Amino acid sequence: MEDTKARARILVIEDEDNIAIALDYLLTREGYEQTRIDTGAGALELIRSMRPDLVLLDVMLPEVSGYEICQSVRSDPELDHIPILMMTARGSAMERRKGLAMGATGFISKPFELKALREEVRRILADPDAATAEARAATAEAAGNGNA
Repeated sequence: MEDTKARARILVIEDEDNIAIALDYLLTREGYEQTRIDTGAGALELIRSMRPDLVLLDVMLPEVSGYEICQSVRSDPELDHIPILMMTARGSAMERRKGLAMGATGFISKPFELKALREEVRRILADPDAATAEARAATAEAAGNGNA
C-alpha cells in the first residue's frame, strides 16, 4: 500500500535557486511529489490547475508577491482550502502577522533548518485546519505580549 505522504503534491514557489535546491532535496527525500515555479507570474494559474496539497510560497518574488498570491488563493472559493506555508528572509513578527492575516497556514523564516521545515510540512499536511488555528493563536499571543 502506498504511503499517503508519498502522494502529497507540493507546489514550491521560490525564486532563489539555492533555497529551491534545499527544498528539492528535502521534499524528494520525504517522498513528496513536487513542482516548482520561480516567479509569482503564473503561480495562481498553476495552483488552479495543479490543486496541490500544500503550497510553499516565498514572500518576495519577481512580478507578483507571495502576499498577493496568498490573498488571491484565499479569495477563490475553489482554492481557499489549499494550505500555504509562507517563507521569508524577513522573519519579523510583523511579517508573520501579515502573512497569517492574509490567510497563510504557516510561516517559516529563511534560512531554515531542514528538520524544522520537514516538521512544519508534516504538521500542516496532517491537519491543515488545526495548523492554521495554531499559527494564528501563537501570533496573537506574541502580539499580546508585546513581542511584535
